[in-house]
Amino acid sequence: MGHGDRLMVTTSTRAADTTADVRSAHEGDGGDPSTRASSSSDGVGPSQGRRRPAAWWGLTPFAVWVLLFLIVPCLLALGTGFVDGDGAPTLDNLAALGDPLIVRAFASSAAVSAVTAVAGAVVGAVVCWGLTSLRPDGAVRNAIDAASSVLAQFGGVMLAFAFIATIGIQGVVTRLLIDVAGVDLYADGVWFYQVPGLLLPYLYFQVPLMVITFMPAVSGLRPQWSEAVATLGGTRWQHLVRVVVPVLTPAFVGSLLLLFANAFSSYATAAALISQGAQIVPLQIRAALISETVLGRENVAGALALGMVVVMAVLMTGYSLLQRRTERWQR
Repeated sequence: MGHGDRLMVTTSTRAADTTADVRSAHEGDGGDPSTRASSSSDGVGPSQGRRRPAAWWGLTPFAVWVLLFLIVPCLLALGTGFVDGDGAPTLDNLAALGDPLIVRAFASSAAVSAVTAVAGAVVGAVVCWGLTSLRPDGAVRNAIDAASSVLAQFGGVMLAFAFIATIGIQGVVTRLLIDVAGVDLYADGVWFYQVPGLLLPYLYFQVPLMVITFMPAVSGLRPQWSEAVATLGGTRWQHLVRVVVPVLTPAFVGSLLLLFANAFSSYATAAALISQGAQIVPLQIRAALISETVLGRENVAGALALGMVVVMAVLMTGYSLLQRRTERWQR
């Protein structure tokens, strides 16, 4: 037998062995494709079924926390606005929302929130644009990101005390300006302990919050877009106006709404700075609850809370819609 004949016999033998192996494997499965599919699905199904309850159990602590410390207090606060001191249903508390003093409180809250939101959004956007020139994993970028995360949560009594010690009536900077430059920050009145004095402390946490919320959108700008504009003969200004601004506008407006809501709902910083009067809505709620001069109107606080919830619901709805639009091009 020549070399060619031996090669043909060897090839035929291997082919026969392969066919026999496939046939035996097919017969071992019963020869029914549906049986194999069923056995495969049966092997996966129970494991998936076991994993899903485990995932839900992992969510339980957070759900309980939200229920006890967010949903229940919110419902109780809103419910008190529709009952009187004896627990009987009434709508008289809602009539207090038309009181001139409360209307001015809502206007003051809206003004402070709008000013700090716009200023914080503009400054934060400039910071985000400057951060794009740094390495994402560089030390400076990481330090700024970490500082923004910390300062965005640095509010309340600690922040108020820090500003009182710095630019209060007897603050370090205040006394230094008087002794060195002869400049008195309070020559025209003690503005720091009134509504205008809330602007600087609020900006202290508004700008870092803007950096946190707006930076992902700025980082999502793709270099291919500027290259495409340059290829088509466009300038950097055209790339900024026709590409960057339209893309970032939804994210910017959404972050602006978030900053407005953050300032509108802030209480602790204002309570520590403004000890006299109730010039914004959160302080009006405090006055309705603990004031000794206004008796029998404790449930008005529930009506004020209802007004704040309505404002916050509108803001958060707009923020969610804008975030969905932003996520379309970030995918």
